[in-house]
Amino acid sequence: MKIQTDFLVIGSGIAGLSYALKVAEFGTVAIVTKKETAESNTNYAQGGIATVFGSGDKFEFHIDDTMKAGGFLCHRNVVEMVVKEGPDRIKELIAIGVQFTQNGKELDLGREGGHSHHRIIHAADLTGKEIERALLARITSHPNIKIYENHITIDLITEHHLIGSDKRSHDSIHCWGAYALDINGNHVKTFLASTTMLATGGAGHVYLHTTNPMIATGDGVAMAYRAGAKIANMEFIQFHPTTLYNSGSPSFLISEAVRGFGAILLDKKGEQFMKKYDERGELAPRDIVARSIDTELKRSGDECVYLDLSHLDPVKTKEHFPNIYQRCLKHGIDITKDRIPVVPGAHYSCGGVVTDTHGATTISGLYAVGEVAMTGLHGANRLASNSLLEAVVYSHNAANAVKHRKSNAVPSNIPDWDESGTINSEEWVLVSHNRKEIQQLMWDYVGIVRSNHRLVRAQRRIALIQDEVRDFYTRTKVSEGLIELRNVSCVADLIIRSALERKESRGLHFTTDYPDIDDNNWLKDTIIN
Repeated sequence: MKIQTDFLVIGSGIAGLSYALKVAEFGTVAIVTKKETAESNTNYAQGGIATVFGSGDKFEFHIDDTMKAGGFLCHRNVVEMVVKEGPDRIKELIAIGVQFTQNGKELDLGREGGHSHHRIIHAADLTGKEIERALLARITSHPNIKIYENHITIDLITEHHLIGSDKRSHDSIHCWGAYALDINGNHVKTFLASTTMLATGGAGHVYLHTTNPMIATGDGVAMAYRAGAKIANMEFIQFHPTTLYNSGSPSFLISEAVRGFGAILLDKKGEQFMKKYDERGELAPRDIVARSIDTELKRSGDECVYLDLSHLDPVKTKEHFPNIYQRCLKHGIDITKDRIPVVPGAHYSCGGVVTDTHGATTISGLYAVGEVAMTGLHGANRLASNSLLEAVVYSHNAANAVKHRKSNAVPSNIPDWDESGTINSEEWVLVSHNRKEIQQLMWDYVGIVRSNHRLVRAQRRIALIQDEVRDFYTRTKVSEGLIELRNVSCVADLIIRSALERKESRGLHFTTDYPDIDDNNWLKDTIIN
């Protein structure tokens, strides 16, 4: 079954929806999303959007904070562009109906770790959900947009798929859409488009413990890599320092804004420990806080540390964090009185598909925005609440770029999906077992603190699993679980390869074999072609 559209958008977070809404003004749009439309990392974003709005704050301050948090690996031209465009993009969100929290007649500005000023614009502690609500209200009523829920993309369509084509004769790669499995209908559809946007989010479920929703399996990065796109900086996986201990999968995130509000971190004995690791204490960037907690837990043998807000005004605590308050109550924790048990969890991927300042990848006709992309903004570590900012800025730039782009005509010799020679297998225990094995392997060997010995062990085991997955994939009809396993194994391999390549410790990548920063040799991106 072939579906033709002007613009194909894969994913339905803030990046994909913002872009879709803008390009729908000059063409038809198909949005393909794995689950329900609002299920995305955006929907779980508690903190907010960082941008310069308050008196006393300046673009230069935000730029410096971003560069410092990113281990100075950020591309400065990108940082300057994103920061300076921020206020206009916020005004656009307000114009479409996003209801940010006010402080009187002004926007309420919070502060989070790594920020020198109060600049976090938020909607209580459910900012992502509020933005999704406003965007979907416009999207669902737009005549040029059609949403395909419960569709998981298998692969991008390139020269490799053309009937009668010798891919070696092409001097560049083009993307003309994607194959996607209709999960409910159990058949594969061919989505054809001259412009395809990857907005698939992150890869948290490569790890055992993550704050990400179940859909975050690195699909976009894996598909782009298989198609031939350039990938970069996959070693920089951000572990959120504070997820609610023993809260299930995905782990419930305790927003960084809680520490910005004044919460302190305590060990089991009730003693503060962050000042031992960084003079900024609880307001240090996430990588430092996560590594400090990891060190404390390994030293003590304890399973968690604690966040304490009991010294703060309980009324204001409830006002600022209503969702966190209610969720913790369900676990028997009153955050105005009780300490919150917390552990780190895989949270955000700073690497991804390499793009230019308009979201264009190294494959013609393929764009990427949001967490799936490596724009150069985050460097070695994402500054808190810069991700939603990046998403709205880059979706805007990408929409402007494709509006003026001369599109390549979609070839007529693109075949439908061919599943001849495959079988329906009942051995799905192999899929679930391999996925769990990868997650445990990555958590134990490729987590917050790494070493060459651990990474090499992980690489050998991932290679064996990938062989098993390839064998299973070639002889079995595709399913959601198999597609995700294929992508998880691919992304795990990319993370390990990148971590082995970088022979220094910078930002989110810390290795005991190279514990120092090496600006002479490694002030550069880790590129995988």
